[in-house]
Amino acid sequence: MKKSSRFWMRGSLSAVSLLIAAAIAPAYAQQASNGALGDMAGIRTALGKYGISFNATDSENLLGNLSGGVKTGATVQGVLTLGVDVDTGKAFGLQGGTFHVTALQIHGRALTPSYLDNLNAANGNEGENATRLWELWYDQQFLDNKFDIKIGQQSIDNEFMGSTYSGLFVNTMAGWPLIPSDDLYGGGPAYPLSSPGLRLRAEPNANTTILAGVFDDNPGGGSFFSDAQQRDAGGTRFNLNTGALWIAEIQVQTKLGSMAGTYKFGGWYDSAGFPDQRFDSDGISLADISSNGNPKTVHGNYSLYGVVDQTVWQSASDSARNLNVFARIMGAPDHQNLVSFSFNGGVTLAAPLPGRDNDTVGIDFGLGKISSRAADLDQDSGVKRRGTEELVELTYQAQLTPWLILQPDLQYVFTPGGGLPDPADSTHSLRNEFVAGARALVTF
Repeated sequence: MKKSSRFWMRGSLSAVSLLIAAAIAPAYAQQASNGALGDMAGIRTALGKYGISFNATDSENLLGNLSGGVKTGATVQGVLTLGVDVDTGKAFGLQGGTFHVTALQIHGRALTPSYLDNLNAANGNEGENATRLWELWYDQQFLDNKFDIKIGQQSIDNEFMGSTYSGLFVNTMAGWPLIPSDDLYGGGPAYPLSSPGLRLRAEPNANTTILAGVFDDNPGGGSFFSDAQQRDAGGTRFNLNTGALWIAEIQVQTKLGSMAGTYKFGGWYDSAGFPDQRFDSDGISLADISSNGNPKTVHGNYSLYGVVDQTVWQSASDSARNLNVFARIMGAPDHQNLVSFSFNGGVTLAAPLPGRDNDTVGIDFGLGKISSRAADLDQDSGVKRRGTEELVELTYQAQLTPWLILQPDLQYVFTPGGGLPDPADSTHSLRNEFVAGARALVTF
């Protein structure tokens, strides 16, 4: 038997074993948690009296590419997240205020760059090894928390474009979507990056929330093609010298019969200049031997999006068991963007098994379309035009103890990169990829 076949079989059996183990873990684990460290001999309670709370989580991800892609193999990458919040009302008498700081310690090796080279990055924790400041902001509430202003270093994926049920999945694009990840400078001010900015939130009624903000669009402060994480390795660059990223979103909570749903509609505009995907500054195709190699600058960029999270079934015998659907769709113009359309959607089932009220199982489908402008450049270069990449992900999140979650995960990627050439044989495209592994999340 070939080595790759044995590796595929071992990986598949291991993934199935993890899924079974997660499903039959002891039921005693299904309860609320204060974290592995508990009250720390009363320290948490004592600090809480002064409005100070802290949290720490560690997410470790073992993922392997079992077939296709650039090469087969496995990596482990994790992130330790440390956060502190101060309620200024308790601490200083300034009611309605919150001071927040978060730091990241990213370690290990990312799977996607070396093994997959696809659009839908396999692991939402992927990033370059670093210990970095993530967020540093102050939020002030007004009008009985119907309005608030947040100012400081912010990672906008914590509030904008998010889907509650899509957030279950391990793949990066189920969290921060594909279009901003590929089309903004450095992937935008989102994990593991952030930018200085101002965010406003208003609740005109109990069922409607409006978010709006402006942020620096370029966390690294370099050119579009520079590595933003390397340029701002510590997260303290606080860049304010490039374009402005304006974003707004309206969130409406409603009910389908007796079942709750949230619908979000929004868009963003970036005032910076972006490289044309086909032509140089002289109007010549970048594939032409006479091209100067400097892409034409397209001023401004934008995207519109919609998000749906809807419960569609509720068990009459078990209130924890419910079936939910989600979908997120985004579009962006062709000329200045590699990806012009993205979608992800799927189904999650909470409390899938008796006694497993805190577990969730789900399946997600993702799609990313290479822009026609970028595909035209492929044609100019004499290679096959890229099209769409599709992803299917199956995951089971099991709470094994009050502070430990284990999440076996399977992903299959069709047409990686939309038909990206195989670096080992440029006459063929990358083969479909099968990724398997697990995420472990510890709350301290």
